[in-house]
Amino acid sequence: MIIALVVAVFAVLLFIGFPVFVCMGVSMSLPSFLIPRFVASGPYLFRAIFTSVDNTVLLAIPLFILSGEIMGRGGISKRLLEFFAFLVGKFPGGLPCAVVLTSILYGAICGAGAAAAAAVGAMAIPMLVELGYKKEFAATLVGAGGGIGIIIPPSIPFVTYAMMTGVSVGALFTAGFLPGIFIGVCLMVYIVIYCKKEGEDREKILANYQKLRSRGFWNVLKDSFWALLSPVIILGGIYAGFTTPTEAAVISVVYSLVICIFVYRTIRVKDLYKIFASAVRSYVGIGLLIAFAVGIGRVFTLLRIPDALANFMTSTFTTKAPVLACIIFVLLIIGMFMDVVPAVMIFSPLLLPVVQAFGVDAVHFGIILTVTVSIGLISPPYGLNLFVTSSIVELPVNRLFKNAFVFCLIYLVAIIIITAFPQISLFLGTLVA
Repeated sequence: MIIALVVAVFAVLLFIGFPVFVCMGVSMSLPSFLIPRFVASGPYLFRAIFTSVDNTVLLAIPLFILSGEIMGRGGISKRLLEFFAFLVGKFPGGLPCAVVLTSILYGAICGAGAAAAAAVGAMAIPMLVELGYKKEFAATLVGAGGGIGIIIPPSIPFVTYAMMTGVSVGALFTAGFLPGIFIGVCLMVYIVIYCKKEGEDREKILANYQKLRSRGFWNVLKDSFWALLSPVIILGGIYAGFTTPTEAAVISVVYSLVICIFVYRTIRVKDLYKIFASAVRSYVGIGLLIAFAVGIGRVFTLLRIPDALANFMTSTFTTKAPVLACIIFVLLIIGMFMDVVPAVMIFSPLLLPVVQAFGVDAVHFGIILTVTVSIGLISPPYGLNLFVTSSIVELPVNRLFKNAFVFCLIYLVAIIIITAFPQISLFLGTLVA
């Protein structure tokens, strides 16, 4: 009865429109009022909330947000796009594919989907529209590409999943690389088919390509070299075992400051206050969610909700395939109404014991969970990435939701394949180990 009430209160408050951390705060306080001498009393919850943020792993989140903010203001996405446009821009669907490649690499810098969509979209969408692509296609493409930003490491949802479950952040970063690339390839295959079917203004596209080509490959490479080197430094240190994810985040901030201030000269010292303030504002909401997620997680554990859920699943299903299918279906719905980070924080400690009872690897499930809820970035009614790109093309977001349906299907197909073949997520981990 108490379990049902806690879940119902959380769902009702979320549906009404209360902030997620308020929903969690009210829900986790209920048992202490209804159950005499319940362990999770007010003082217990306050200690859990404040001690939860005293964690060095969590330092990676604000640092990666800051690094992404610096590089976004510093025009890194522009240089990445020019480099990939030089390589593939003359082929059918080449320029939209270059946008996806830019999103992948920019995701390896900032670790956030909306940030990648905003930074890449500001440069890519006007270019695509000018070259004859439909506004709806350009905006939904950038939104879908931005979703890869939370799958390609360093990923903020991976850090939160690790914090909530105790799984290694480095293992998650390693596991997320190939699935992110795989989703990017799936998107590019569709793009080529779409462009061949709908047609392109080849005259404009080739003229733009020749203009870029006139600069020469070495000049384009020289201009984008330091931007291309950024994810190599960040991820190389983690994969090689030289740095922890938190240390890599520090290196990312220092590197981005040096490159943008002294090499590209796109940021002035007096701009840093606004950049740091913007990064702090971005992290405040996440910090609150992390603190309250730990509190409600403790309450769920004391109420034995994960055990009850695991027992229900094991008594209902005998193999992992229907369990994973059921969980993916639920997560798809959750992702439509909740941001990726709070969804990962709330549901990872609940669902991990369930899938582990069926032999699913904890790292592999972290990938499944993150990729599944990431569809919500381009699906109604939440669709955060599409709200970002709709403001760039100045179109109602509802028009983008219609065009995003195909991209959602592509993500869903990718999820099914990633779930069915754990090697996609775990292969690099075996090599590193």
